[in-house]
Amino acid sequence: MKTPKRLKASLNRRSFLGRLGSLAGGAIALPQFIPARALGRGGAVAPSERIVLGAIGIGGRGSYVLDAFIHEPGVQFAAICDVKAARRQSVKKMADAFYGNQDCAMYRDLREFLARPEIDAVLIATGPNWHAAASVMAAKAGKDIYCEKPCTKTIADSLTLAQVMRRTGRVFQAGTQRRSLPNFAFAAELCHKGKLGKIHTLHAHPGGLGTGASGWPKPEPEPDKEEADWDLYLGPASWRPYSRSLINNGGGFEKGGGMVGGGCLEWGSHCVDLCQWANQTDDTTAVEYWPEGNQLHALYANGVKLVLRNDGWLPLGSCPVRYEGDAGWVETADNGEVAANPEELIDRSRPIISGYPANFHVRDFLSCVRTRGLTRANADVACWSHITCHAANIALFLGRRVKFDPKKHEFIGDDEANRLRSEALREPWRM
Repeated sequence: MKTPKRLKASLNRRSFLGRLGSLAGGAIALPQFIPARALGRGGAVAPSERIVLGAIGIGGRGSYVLDAFIHEPGVQFAAICDVKAARRQSVKKMADAFYGNQDCAMYRDLREFLARPEIDAVLIATGPNWHAAASVMAAKAGKDIYCEKPCTKTIADSLTLAQVMRRTGRVFQAGTQRRSLPNFAFAAELCHKGKLGKIHTLHAHPGGLGTGASGWPKPEPEPDKEEADWDLYLGPASWRPYSRSLINNGGGFEKGGGMVGGGCLEWGSHCVDLCQWANQTDDTTAVEYWPEGNQLHALYANGVKLVLRNDGWLPLGSCPVRYEGDAGWVETADNGEVAANPEELIDRSRPIISGYPANFHVRDFLSCVRTRGLTRANADVACWSHITCHAANIALFLGRRVKFDPKKHEFIGDDEANRLRSEALREPWRM
């Protein structure tokens, strides 16, 4: 059986120094001019152990996460792919200055970018219209993936994403970095250890509960493809006229079910994810959803209720969650502090890290790339937390109660809701 070209390249690169070493005691001695740095001594990472990274769609958030990546030992950033020339050039300038060379390659089309066999992993920080499709394409090209959220736009996308990662054996990390922060981990641990008694209610901040769509922008003249490729920017999303504001702000694109302003998916893909973690329901989803006043409620099969609400939070920062049991409650958010009742539950020795840094999450991903382990926010975890958000969005959109079967992946006796589980992809893109 022939060895695949990519595997050949990897074997040759990674085994070269080892083979030289095995010959050192024989007829051929190890050359004296190989520097210690090349062998991974003196704190350096040997070339054979480096993770070669590429990035797709790097704007504001992507630039921050990319900076976290390139400062990690053993990461070599090699190529940027973006539909906008200005962003390609900006990232190349940053990378070349960091490494002191001119080696960073630039691509407009992700298909050409993904064809590079030496790239081991990719950071995907495009607009949400591309997250799932680009992740699937990268996995099929043999790359490991760190993908910003929301990772999918529909229930069908979520299931496909998880299936493809399992089938290809690729490492996947959703950009829900709060899973790697100590205050959120501590709050979830209180639930897991029974410190709050039997959990009965979870509260998540959805980042808005709007049901509008980005609509049809006023047509503007399209720039040259090399300057900004509108067709590639839209990718699998439905076509619409060129919009400078939309291409400059990918976050304004539909985030699921045609909804913007987050629906339940923008912050929801963080906060609902944290609630599923606390509830130990990473492998399933809520089974019933309904709007209630200015809130949206859901119910899990284990009897735990999920409340999506914008108001009534303690002043602990953005992305708050609250877990309530029959023996107490805990609430935490992005300032790193934890409030609890009884107060004795709070661990005063716990480190307080404010904000929502990505470096801990990036390190978890890189560790799993090396060990082939499961990340904290792997594709199955992301699949189910996103499905919970999508199903909540559908209930919000329909303005009524819906029931979902997580085993059959469908709404029970509800054709109208089931039609919203997926959307057509624009030619020629496939998942």
